[in-house]
Amino acid sequence: MSEGNFAMPRDWRALFADTGAELSCAEAIRARHARGEHDYDGPLPDAVLSPTSIEQVRHAAEICRNARIPIIPFGAGTSIEGGVTAPAGGLCLDLSRMNRILAVRPEDQDATVEAGVTRLQLNAHLRDSGYFFPVDPGADATLGGMAATRASGTNAVRYGTMRENVISTTIVTGDAQIVRTAGRARKSSAGYDLTRLIVGSEGTLGIIVDLTVRLHPIPEALSVARCCFADLRAAVECVTMLVQLGISASRIEFLDEIAIGACNRDSGLDLPERITLFIELAGTPHSVQAETTLVARVAADNEAEEIHWASDPDGCRALWRARHAAYHSCLRLMPGSPAFSSDVCVPISSLPECVAETRRDIDRSGLLATIAGHVGDGNFHVLFLPDPKEAGQVTAARGIYDRLVSRAIAMDGTCSGEHGIGTSKRLKLIEEHGEGGVAMMRAIKGALDPHDILNPGKLLP
Repeated sequence: MSEGNFAMPRDWRALFADTGAELSCAEAIRARHARGEHDYDGPLPDAVLSPTSIEQVRHAAEICRNARIPIIPFGAGTSIEGGVTAPAGGLCLDLSRMNRILAVRPEDQDATVEAGVTRLQLNAHLRDSGYFFPVDPGADATLGGMAATRASGTNAVRYGTMRENVISTTIVTGDAQIVRTAGRARKSSAGYDLTRLIVGSEGTLGIIVDLTVRLHPIPEALSVARCCFADLRAAVECVTMLVQLGISASRIEFLDEIAIGACNRDSGLDLPERITLFIELAGTPHSVQAETTLVARVAADNEAEEIHWASDPDGCRALWRARHAAYHSCLRLMPGSPAFSSDVCVPISSLPECVAETRRDIDRSGLLATIAGHVGDGNFHVLFLPDPKEAGQVTAARGIYDRLVSRAIAMDGTCSGEHGIGTSKRLKLIEEHGEGGVAMMRAIKGALDPHDILNPGKLLP
């Protein structure tokens, strides 16, 4: 979409003065809001507005509707698929100052928060309540952004993704209406499921200004197994078997030997540089102890070379800190690389084959790439690190990426388990849903945002 599709005003401060929200046109501020955690050298937003209330968001949307100005919602800037870029310029709406926790209801196991509240902020607030919010993508993302991208993370194998943990949202629409998508009842059969429509829509159907999320009891006991393998397929088949046996794991994470080495160097660890599974069991002390024996047996049956258990809180936290830092640790393996990451998700029975074929494809190319993932629910990530000095490596990496996505879709999987579509995977949406499915999405977009001002150029090809 070109800038010429919109009537761009010149006096931004005058235009948005009545909203009462802070506005900046400084180039450094605009540049910081033009990208997430990915390479991007496209246009900057023309201005950045930082509202602190729903009414300020509504007023800004009304101005943008009348002047046909694109609105790009922005949270913590942790997206990696281009979802916060400004291909047509316009107004970046930074929601991070809308960060109030509005209500916590332990008796109903839910909480209502503004869109700019981060997951760590909410869990710090809940610390003494006996409950926590489980969706954990690693980055300290805002809950509004996590809902917009239908985020997932390490806990999804037990607690689900944002799709399962968002009860309702309040949005501001493209025509400046405030709409609440549902109540707080545990179930409803009243009309279309508007909440599910908004969760994962990446800001293209409405601006999420607050949301009500599910809370879960903090488990009594935790234990983390670190299992090392010589063979990648054996490690992933171990995961498949554990899931099929129904163990109460809250996390099952996979890191290849390259990623483990990067974590050792960055996090001061001395883990064996082998293909590794991290398996967290959670529940009562008795149930965790019983399942510890089962996990050890299944890992041994799948030729695990080493099984180490950590049950003390400090030891568990150190392992998960390293896992969450793995992305940035691996980026440092190839300084200056035009690195990019992709995630796919497949049915758990297809996971061993999908991961093994992807590893063979990478090895044949001679590229540096790491594989990690939340494999307990069939989701894994490949971080491509092409050498900037080697001509053709970026092209080769893109070829492996395209084959990976096609392989996952052919296995009845998806082109994105949790990163979203943004600008990077728009054509993959056609491959997955077909022209008919994408046409239906376009019809919904046209009905709810007829002027195409909500995060234009994202998600839909």
